[in-house]
Amino acid sequence: MTWAFWLTTLIVVATPGTGAVYTISAGLSRGMRAGLVAALGCTVGVIPHMVAAITGLAALLNASATAFAALKWAGVAYLLYLAVQTWRDHSDLIGTEATPQSAGQVIRTAVLINLLNPKLTIFFFAFLPQFVPVADPLPTVTMVTLSLAFMLATFMVFAVYGAFAAGVRDHVLQRPRVVQWLRRSFAATYVVLAGRLAIQEH
Repeated sequence: MTWAFWLTTLIVVATPGTGAVYTISAGLSRGMRAGLVAALGCTVGVIPHMVAAITGLAALLNASATAFAALKWAGVAYLLYLAVQTWRDHSDLIGTEATPQSAGQVIRTAVLINLLNPKLTIFFFAFLPQFVPVADPLPTVTMVTLSLAFMLATFMVFAVYGAFAAGVRDHVLQRPRVVQWLRRSFAATYVVLAGRLAIQEH
């Protein structure tokens, strides 16, 4: 696994999207246990995207230069879209509900959030296959390994989000500017990654 894979994975996972927002919300509103359970649920929600990508791996790896270019520019466009959306996002991270929920309810909600997350679909179909060498004798095994690494990174990062949110819940509520600064930093990183992807060759 290259540094480019880990960098892309960490940026995709760490950007405060719907799954991260839900995990942070769970930690802030219901404490440490809810935050960690939400992280687990979001990780489980990655599995359908992984399965779908692996079943179409051969076609992607053997695609023509035109198909590769189409995927690449779709990825560039989506990264720029995420940058704009992240920059403009002013939603409330905490929400208004602090009603106790069972672990099953938290996991079910988290799974649905990540299952319906278009960012993951684009990542697995347009980005992940690019980290599988064209001459790889076992592309499916490599794809599974990369996917499991992505899931591990998802759980670890989201668990940190949930635990940190639970630990600083009394302070974060009064510091909305910190959240705004983080979102703008992630938006800028998306632009940098879009530029890198744009100059990448097959």
